[in-house]
Amino acid sequence: MGEVLIAGMAAMLICIFLGPKFIEYLRVREFGQHIREDGPQEHHAKAGTPTMGGLIVFASICVPFLVLSDRDAQSLAVFGVAMGCAALGFADDYIKIVKRRSLGLSGRWKLLGQLVLALGLWWVARHEVGLEPILYFRIGDASIDLGPVLYFVLVFLVIAGTSNGVNLTDGLDGLAAGSCAIVLLAYTAISFVANEQQNLALLSACLVGACIGFLWYNAFPASIFMGDTGSLGLGGAIGALAVMTQTEVLLIIIGGIFVIEALSVAVQVFSFKTFRRRVLLMAPLHHHFEMMAWSETKIMLRFWIIAAVCSGIGFTLYQQSIGR
Repeated sequence: MGEVLIAGMAAMLICIFLGPKFIEYLRVREFGQHIREDGPQEHHAKAGTPTMGGLIVFASICVPFLVLSDRDAQSLAVFGVAMGCAALGFADDYIKIVKRRSLGLSGRWKLLGQLVLALGLWWVARHEVGLEPILYFRIGDASIDLGPVLYFVLVFLVIAGTSNGVNLTDGLDGLAAGSCAIVLLAYTAISFVANEQQNLALLSACLVGACIGFLWYNAFPASIFMGDTGSLGLGGAIGALAVMTQTEVLLIIIGGIFVIEALSVAVQVFSFKTFRRRVLLMAPLHHHFEMMAWSETKIMLRFWIIAAVCSGIGFTLYQQSIGR
C-alpha cells in the first residue's frame, strides 16, 4: 500500500513541478488552443491558452511507475495502451496547432491506431496474463463466454469508446481531469483492495496523482488544457484497466459521466439527422448547461459529484461480485 501512495504522490508533485516551465514554453511557442466559432461565446476568451498539457501528465506518470513497479505484463500492457492513445492524441494536437490544420488527425487514422492498440492489449490479456474471453456482468452471477474473436471486438470497443468518451468530456476547465481522477481512484481500489493487483493499482495511482497535479493549473480559470494528448491517453488507460480487471460491463457505471457525455452527442446527432430537431441546446451535455447560463465551476462540480456517485456504485457492485 505504501508504494501505491508514494507513486501517486510522486506523480502529482512531478506534474506540479513541471507545470510552470512547460506552460511558459507553450506560450513562447504559441501552442495555443483553437476555439470553435460555433461554441459558447464565453469560450472565445480562452483562445490561445496553452494546450497539449497531456504531455506533462504522462511524463509525470512514467518515472514513478517505471521505478516503483515490478513492470508485469498486466501493468505494462495498460501503460502501453495509455501511452499509445496519448501518442495518437499528440499527433492530433500537433497537426491542429503546429501544422494549422483545424481537423487534425483524421478519424480513420485514430480508429486504426486504437485497433492496433486493442490488438496488443488483447494478445497480452489472452496469452501473457491468461484471462479467459468471458464477459462478466458483475451484477448477479451472469457471464458470457465470447470466444477469442468477439473478445477482441469487446476490447476494441472498450478502448475506442472510453478514449473518445473522455475526449468528449474535455470541454470545460478541470472537467475531464477531475472526472478521470475520480474514475481512476475507483480502479486503484478495485486493483489493490479487491483484486490484489499491486502493479495495476500503482499505475492507476500514478494516473490519479498526475490528474490532480494537472488540475493545479487546469482548474477554472485554466492556465493550460490537456488537449487530445491527455484526454485520449487517460481514456485509453481507463479502458485498458477495465479489460485487465474484467470490469468491461461495470465500466458503463464506473465511467458513467463519460457515457452520459457520449450519449448526449449520439442523441443530438440522431435527433437532428432524423427529425431535423435538436434535443439539447448544444452537445456534449456540459455545453447544454453552459447555454443555460450555468457557470463553468457549477457544471464542473456537479459533474464531479455524478462521477463520484457512479464510481462509488461501480466499486460496490464489484466488491459484491467477488464476494459471492
